[in-house]
Amino acid sequence: MRERPSGLADVEVLTEVRRSWDPAVDAVTYLPVGFGAHHWAASVDERNRWFVTFDERRQTDLDAAYAGASALRDTGELEFVLAPVLLGDGVATVPLADGRLSCTQWYDGTSGGTLDTAWTARALRRLHTTAPPATLPRWRPKVRVTFAEETLGLTEHNWGPGPYADRARSAVRSALDDIGRWTERYHHLAEEAVARPWVACHGEPHSDNQLQTASGRFLVDWDTLRLAPPELDLRTLVDAGVLPAEAGADPEMLELFDLEWRLDEISQYAEWFAAPHSGNADDEIAIADLLEELSRL
Repeated sequence: MRERPSGLADVEVLTEVRRSWDPAVDAVTYLPVGFGAHHWAASVDERNRWFVTFDERRQTDLDAAYAGASALRDTGELEFVLAPVLLGDGVATVPLADGRLSCTQWYDGTSGGTLDTAWTARALRRLHTTAPPATLPRWRPKVRVTFAEETLGLTEHNWGPGPYADRARSAVRSALDDIGRWTERYHHLAEEAVARPWVACHGEPHSDNQLQTASGRFLVDWDTLRLAPPELDLRTLVDAGVLPAEAGADPEMLELFDLEWRLDEISQYAEWFAAPHSGNADDEIAIADLLEELSRL
């Protein structure tokens, strides 16, 4: 996120990192990176040691996902898994303010840019053929069957206040018929998914969740780890130009997870702009994402 979380000071993050992970840490620096969670670099004598994540989203499976990633890494077969450090009680997060805090070992490196499809395909193939941990969270639909009706009800009231409230509300109202059709198709495909093969899936293995370092390339951000049809991951390859047949992907399952992404984004951003907002850098990214999901083919 480009903007700091409201109501959470750096000193609070520093105190919790020192208490729960590393008493030697003497500073934290906010990092305006990613979207959806907030991050800091935690350092000792000006040398970064930890990548700190504060997640405000309501994710009941967050610790189970991180524990699953750690278990996959500990098999010794998946050296590219860079997961948060588990604490002594077997969880990876601690409560802080209105969210959860976690720490991952720091590596200097770069993320983003054009997806390395060859590396990603190999990594996903290895991940998908590794026995999933027994406690891995199972995928389940993110958007309810009643989403279209709920969204209609939300648009019947004024949104905001904020500079993007009217624009966002108008765009969502104009797409209500499409949202209803997308939701119906999504839940039909979700029922079809039950009979398909399910494997351990990262969830969002795109280039922003890959870190190229001197030690090699890692997959990071394992909060989306789920037991699911492999197309949850393979969609990333197809979006990067790999043909579904070459990716080994079922077109219907690709459609399922494409619809899930679209509907979940619309749901989150509708709530975002129905609430007060200031028009900051995060709001600018959010309105652009909302309009894209409402209009793309």
